[in-house]
Amino acid sequence: MKKIGVLTSGGDAPGMNAAVRAVVRKAIYHDLKVSGIYGGYAGLIKGNIEELGLGSVGDIIHRGGTILLSARCEEFKKKEGQLKGIEQLKKAGIEGLVVIGGDGSYRGAKALTEHGFPCVGVPGTIDNDICGTQFTIGFDTALKTVIEAIDKIRDTATSHERTFVIEVMGRDAGDIALWAGLAGGAETVLVPEENYDMNEICDRLRKGHERGKKHSIIVVAEGAASGVELGKQIRELTNFDTKVSVLGHMQRGGSPTAFDRVLASRLGARAVELIIEGKGGRAVGIENNQIIDHEIADILGGAHTLDTNLLRLSKELSI
Repeated sequence: MKKIGVLTSGGDAPGMNAAVRAVVRKAIYHDLKVSGIYGGYAGLIKGNIEELGLGSVGDIIHRGGTILLSARCEEFKKKEGQLKGIEQLKKAGIEGLVVIGGDGSYRGAKALTEHGFPCVGVPGTIDNDICGTQFTIGFDTALKTVIEAIDKIRDTATSHERTFVIEVMGRDAGDIALWAGLAGGAETVLVPEENYDMNEICDRLRKGHERGKKHSIIVVAEGAASGVELGKQIRELTNFDTKVSVLGHMQRGGSPTAFDRVLASRLGARAVELIIEGKGGRAVGIENNQIIDHEIADILGGAHTLDTNLLRLSKELSI
């Protein structure tokens, strides 16, 4: 093998640049050439490919987003689009590909491998919803952003004796809401994986008010409920002064934490090793601080599970 490629796909996540840097420099260390595919799978189909050197990834480890850009691509979900991508890879002399992204990115990598082109997946998504790894690149940084927001909102909630509903990202997975809610001392955390009872939420708010509590914080994942609608219901049922903050895409940005930079570096480097070993169709991850890898097919066939112990602890500590 003489040349490999790297692309980022799907939603951006802090630490993707650190992973790209690791892939490029690890490959060059092993005397391989590296090409970057710009614009995800859409860019691959168009042939937006450039060779990367050591200097190409200098001073990017601390930057959020992805220098390779990212995009959704419906065309690549079909065989014709995948074969166009392989044609572009072969034209550029690329013999193996590292794909950094989430579930959709993994599906593309699996398809390319099935067509005979070896790919390795690296988990990059703030949602922490990829099987086969305890943590995904970007999750820790997103948590830091959310917790900082909760701390700031708590200040004004206390000053005005208000209840605040904070909506965070997490359409199908509640890890951001759960971890941030626990770390931020939220009274209630709502996640897509668990049903909730409005009466129970309001009862907890009333009990807190009765014992002299001046403010309350409720963290809700977007997939569990609309923060705006939830705030409206709470106002109607309790008559408490309730405000809503929807954090939105600010959670995806920012300089990655040290944890995400180190994680991305370890995962990116291991992905290159697997490509060199001729092991396509794999996905790297971390378990008990050890870098591991699985078949991408197994990852896609599994289901992300929420840590119910953390959810229970959150409820116990917010009495």
